[in-house]
Amino acid sequence: MDVVDPTYYFSYTPVQVAPEVLAGVFVLISVVLCAQTVRAHGPRWLLLLSATAMGEAVGYGFRTLCIYQTTKLSFTLMTLFLLLPPNLLALTNYKTLGATIQQSPLMQTTDSPLILRRPRLITWSFAMSDAVSFLLQAAGVAISTQDGKRELAKHTVLVGLVVQLVFFAGFLALAVGVVRSWRLGIVRRGPRDRSDRSARLRLFTVIIATTGLLYVRSAYRVAEFVGGYGSWVYRTEWMFYVCDAAMVLASFVVYMTNFIGHHL
Repeated sequence: MDVVDPTYYFSYTPVQVAPEVLAGVFVLISVVLCAQTVRAHGPRWLLLLSATAMGEAVGYGFRTLCIYQTTKLSFTLMTLFLLLPPNLLALTNYKTLGATIQQSPLMQTTDSPLILRRPRLITWSFAMSDAVSFLLQAAGVAISTQDGKRELAKHTVLVGLVVQLVFFAGFLALAVGVVRSWRLGIVRRGPRDRSDRSARLRLFTVIIATTGLLYVRSAYRVAEFVGGYGSWVYRTEWMFYVCDAAMVLASFVVYMTNFIGHHL
């Protein structure tokens, strides 16, 4: 494919060094999270955290490539890998909440709501929303590679992001409701926990904090795609690093410093 000036796709001259540094940081995070999962004998699906970090590293690798040799393919792959992987972080939180409810005393009662007696419904419902959002965003990026279909691509990605935001809000409300009931969200103690209560508080702090960070990141992405190519949000690079890169990086810091694998 033809090499073009970076401003053709970015609408600004992207800064150097930052993408290279972030690529290296996310590779390191991926290795650390993989080691933590193995060491804690956590559920295998926690490896999604490591896979997400590696996906981010690949995305920033393509962003680095775009700075020095921008092509339609490299820009599309950069967009794909920086847009989609964080969906897996949401899926991790969905599965974690479902797993904690499954261990709760209310599971044994018949007067509790159906969704609490069948926690797999929680995981399945939110996972399906995540899958729909993922596929819509991926489809939008794929459509953007076709000439004359930029508007269709933008609206397809937007629908996926809005679906994600709606279910994030619903998940946060559910997580807060579980926190308020001592009979829900039963977890085991980790090596740094002095009591069952502190273990429970640590795990739900991780779930709520990371979901909140991902919500901010998705809201930024909605604003970016609503404005479209050339809008102020799209053209302001520092907003990308603050509202996307920093939010995802902060989520990983929360996961690593309060690793949830000890509680499951």
